[in-house]
Amino acid sequence: MLNTSTSLFLRLSKLSTKHIVILKDSRICLTTISNRMVDITFKGHGDRYDGITVDSDVEPCQLPAFLKRLQASLEQWKKEKKRTIWFRISLPYASWIPILTENGFKFHNAREHHVTLYRWLSDDEFCNVPPYAHTLLGVGAFVYRENTNEVLVIKERHSPIVTLWKLPGGYLEPGENISDAAVREILEETGIQAEFKSLVTFRHGHKYAFGCSDIYMIAYMVPQTFEIQKCNQEISECIWMKLNEYAEHPEVHENNKEFARHFIDFLNHRKSIVVSYERHPLSKEPICVYSISTAFFRWSESQ
Repeated sequence: MLNTSTSLFLRLSKLSTKHIVILKDSRICLTTISNRMVDITFKGHGDRYDGITVDSDVEPCQLPAFLKRLQASLEQWKKEKKRTIWFRISLPYASWIPILTENGFKFHNAREHHVTLYRWLSDDEFCNVPPYAHTLLGVGAFVYRENTNEVLVIKERHSPIVTLWKLPGGYLEPGENISDAAVREILEETGIQAEFKSLVTFRHGHKYAFGCSDIYMIAYMVPQTFEIQKCNQEISECIWMKLNEYAEHPEVHENNKEFARHFIDFLNHRKSIVVSYERHPLSKEPICVYSISTAFFRWSESQ
């Protein structure tokens, strides 16, 4: 009895040149079809969640061909069991948006020059795409002169409520650390160069700007310069004020009075929220870790 491999060899050896050419042509045809499928579908780049992201600047497509290419891509991605499909669309390709929404895509987030839409493809799982960033982060600071027991305070030129004495500070910019934002905002608003030392307290609230939640960190900073040069566009007044006076001043909001009481308590007990720098376990990008400690003060006294 012939074994399987010998039998297969004999059958193949009987093929004529014509048959071989046909087989070869079929293989070429299949390869051509495969290549054409790549040409008519978006490639995108994958992520660790079995998702695909298509960037309009990386894979541009004229509007007349977009719908056909999108539908072919969706069919292919369903076969590949992809879960979430993302389209990042820049302004020149904004005409894609109506077609995407008509094909089941939803808005996820937007910036000044692009918008991102997504569609959950999996039929076996519920959609677990997280919402876009919904919390703003700001920082204000007690810039404290220990020898005079004074803090740096401001009045905003454009305020939605009665002008009150506030702490200098503002919102963090994308990719900015809390400590760096505090240093930048103090310098921009008051002209004072200050060194970030620690965090004292923070408040968390909802329904702030753009309907977002809001976290406002309160920092302890030490001035390195003392001559005020306020930003006239944003700040109407800027002075050094006694800390105890600020805690009781009639033109200070109750929230800020509470911050001042926490700061006084912090000065008495010498405990604060200090920062250390670590690495993200996956991206290896630097991260800031905050913890309650007296280590900062021990370090400071040893300098």
